[in-house]
This record gives sequence, structure tokens and C-alpha cells, in this order.
Amino acid sequence: QVQVVESGGGLVQPGGSLTLSCTATGSIENINRVRWYRQAPGKQREFVAQLGAGGQTSYAAFVNNRFLVTKDSARATAYLNMGGLRPDDSAVYICNLLATVKPAWMIEEGWGQGTRVTVSS
Repeated sequence: QVQVVESGGGLVQPGGSLTLSCTATGSIENINRVRWYRQAPGKQREFVAQLGAGGQTSYAAFVNNRFLVTKDSARATAYLNMGGLRPDDSAVYICNLLATVKPAWMIEEGWGQGTRVTVSS
């Protein structure tokens, strides 16, 4: 398992934007696959977005073209750029990475600790 640190959560007004980051620590050659989940109080964890190793993306229906998943393997970091935020987007967002780790060039999985997003005026 690879260690992953999340950041970027906070308070944002409805309609605002926020970018979350998810960084794998250690000697990382490449970020292969990125997944973002979220969990709101009293609700089950739900899938938000995925960026595949080949660059393909997929999103939950509720995203409705508002979010964008990207990665910067040189920084060993994945991002979730969120716009048009609504109060029901408030949740703890959790990233899940597959990363190629040096020197063995093995693909390892890691989970972020979660970062809280609150959308409120």
C-alpha cells in the first residue's frame, strides 16, 4: 500500500469552486488510476469520479459536468476540480490511487485520509 495525503477541502459558497488534491508519498514513478469518493453525514459512501490509466474519465450522474479529475504524475498528485458546487455536495471526499512505485516498479494502491468540503452561504 502507498501512503496518500489529501488536502484542499474547506468552506465554499454555493456556486463556487474548489480543487482537492491527493498526493502519493515516496518514490512514485506514475499515478496510474484515480478514483474519488465522497460520504455525507448519514449517507453511504458514493462514487464520484475516475481517471483511468489511459486518460479516460468517468463520473457519477450527479456530477453533471461540474467536476474534472486530473493528475500530475511528476508531482505524484491527483486532483478533483469542482465547480458549480451545491449544498448537497457537502461531504468528506476520499481519493483512491493506484501508483507505480520505484524501484521495483510495482503498482500499489493507496487511500487518502479524507478532506471535508462544506458548501454553504
